[in-house]
Order: sequence, then structure tokens, then C-alpha cells
Amino acid sequence: MVCFQTRRKQMNKFLNILFLLCFLALSGYSQKDQESSDTFFVKGQLSAVTHYNPSNNLPLWFGGRYIPQVNYNLEFGSSNLIDFEASANMYGNVGTEPFNEAEWSGKIKPYRAWVRYSNQQFELRAGLQKINFGSANMLRPLMWFDQIDPRDPLRLTDGVWGILGRYYFLNNTNIWLWALYGNNNPRGWENTATSKNTPEFGGRLQLPVPKGEVALSYHNRKTIYEVSDEIISATESTENRLGFDARFDMAVGWWIEGSWMNNTKNIGILTNQTITNIGIDYTFGIGSGLYVIYEQLFAAYSEKTFDLSNSTNFSMLSMSYPIGLFDNMSAIVYYNWETKSMYNFLSWQKQFDKITLHTIAYWNPENYQIPTQGSSQNLYGGIGIQVMFVFNH
Repeated sequence: MVCFQTRRKQMNKFLNILFLLCFLALSGYSQKDQESSDTFFVKGQLSAVTHYNPSNNLPLWFGGRYIPQVNYNLEFGSSNLIDFEASANMYGNVGTEPFNEAEWSGKIKPYRAWVRYSNQQFELRAGLQKINFGSANMLRPLMWFDQIDPRDPLRLTDGVWGILGRYYFLNNTNIWLWALYGNNNPRGWENTATSKNTPEFGGRLQLPVPKGEVALSYHNRKTIYEVSDEIISATESTENRLGFDARFDMAVGWWIEGSWMNNTKNIGILTNQTITNIGIDYTFGIGSGLYVIYEQLFAAYSEKTFDLSNSTNFSMLSMSYPIGLFDNMSAIVYYNWETKSMYNFLSWQKQFDKITLHTIAYWNPENYQIPTQGSSQNLYGGIGIQVMFVFNH
């Protein structure tokens, strides 16, 4: 069944910002102010993927994606900039057991649609945008508003509708403030949806320290959760999140990142969530340079604050090695200490002029349980291979 879905409200916002972009682009080009300059450009990314995994019900998958993007920059004065970005995510997939069964899906949706004012120390951005921060590289407790999969060559993630302001002091201290609205689906580590027609808000303070930086983050939202049928079908609660992260560059790079979430109502095991990551990275002087990352993730859920009895413990090792100017080999290994399960990914990247070839081979447990990663289909359970072509113009 072909399923091309759009969200009317988000598409209306997307089209409104596109209209504003075109209007300002035209008005900008008509101005004769010698103190301002403008730039308008269009680019895009086309990708095609083939995936084979004999362990899946539909072992063979084909997919295509196109992300067109329009940007407009208007500079005025000595350091003032207004810029716009609008892009769409158009994709389709088909999974098949040859000559027997097939499953189709696809979607056209806005990917980014924002307008921003910025100068040397301040920026204000409004619209559909990506918001991410933190010190960790891959297993990220502060993945509050995105869901970037480290195995994804495209590093794709849906954006959030909102306003983000950032101010940068001269000593590299910076303050973030944000307000979000209209983002109802769970993101990142969330297990419950955001209540409709209610805003979310939060902020972040990032401070320089000797050999590194530290930061504190906060977010508040209204959340909808379901309780067992014996009590009530759904109810609303206030969720507060606190985050801490720090990164230091000494003989090696190392970091710590943590997030604590609390619901004001008792919703069972999901009332409290505690996630911590400790990591280290280093480039060994072997050949062209072997880059290694190690991260340890600890996540716990409980009715009681900081009760760690119900927890998950993950280790991750990532290695990357460039071969010449146009090839790169990398490997990622995850280990689940509770289930004694190991997840293995090996990838090769080949760069041509405007085309990049990505080949990923993997060997995982069939019961695939890497936290917050993977698509709705369990494509990466078992042994398989994926080949992706990416064309940027």
C-alpha cells in the first residue's frame, strides 16, 4: 500500500515560510542599497539505497530520497545578517520478498523552514529547525530534540517547530533560550507524546573552563501518557528535564554528559529517567591516523528519583581510518551488558566528485535493541548489507 502522508498544519507553516522567503528574496533583489548585499542559491541531495537482510520478513529493500533546499542571505550594515532556509524531505521505500510479497511506503514533508537574524554575538532563529547540543558523540543523553543515528551516512533528523535565541559573550560563554510549539510526536529518548496546543520551553548556559567547557540545560513540556486500562486511558503531566555536560581536551579528549527527567505525576516506571554517558576519543599516529571513540552509556527508569535498579548499560567503540584522499573505513561495535549482546557495523565510504558511495555490513542479534536508534522496521536485526549512493548538487 502506498502511503504518502502530509500534516496540514506543518505544511501550511512550511508554505508560509517558503512564501516569505520568495517575497523577501524578490524585495532584496530590487533594493539599491549599496550598504547591503544578498545571495540566493538552490541545492539538493539525491540518495538511493539497497538493503539485503535474509533474516527479515521482507529481505530486500529499495529506497530513494530527495532533499531540495533553498537559501537566501541578506547582509546589511557591518555585521548584520538575515538568512532563510527551506527544504523538503521526499522519500519512498519498498520492501519485498521477491515474487511473493511487497510493502510500499513514502512521504513528502517539510524538512527545514526557518528564518534567522544574526550578528557577531547574537542570533534568533524561528521555524522548523534542528536543535542539538551536548558533549557526547554517539550515545547522547542530551538528544532531546533530534534523533541522529551515528550509522546513518546522511545524518538525517526531523526538525522541531520553534524559536531559538543564542547570545555569545566575548569570553565564549553563551546562553540559549528556546520555545517550541506543535511538536507532538516523541523525540530522542522520549516515551510519551507532547500534549497538543501547549508550548514547550527551556534554555542552556555554556561556560568555558580551563582545557574545556561545561554546560547546564533545562526543558519543560506537558506530556500525554497512557495508563493501564484498569485505571484510565490517557492523562496529562508536566515533565521537567535537567541536563549537564562537560568536555575537556588534555592528552586525550574526554567528556561526561547526563540527563534527568521527572514527571510531576506518578506514571509508573516512566516517572523518572536518568541517563549518563562517559566517553573518550583519541587519534593514534598510525598511518594516516586512526581515530577512536569509546563511550559508556547508563540509562535507568523508575518510579523513585535516582533509583537505578531498572537500568540498561551499553558500551560503544567506534574506529575510523582514512585510506588515501577519497576512501574511509570505519567500524562501530555496541555491547549490551544486560543481554550480553554485541552489535557490529563495518562501513566503507568512497568519495567521487559529487557522488559518495557508502557500503555498510552488519552482524547483530535478531532481536535488535540499540536504544533510540533504528527505523520502525527492524532492518538491522541479523546479518545484512546496505549500499547507498548520494549525489549532492
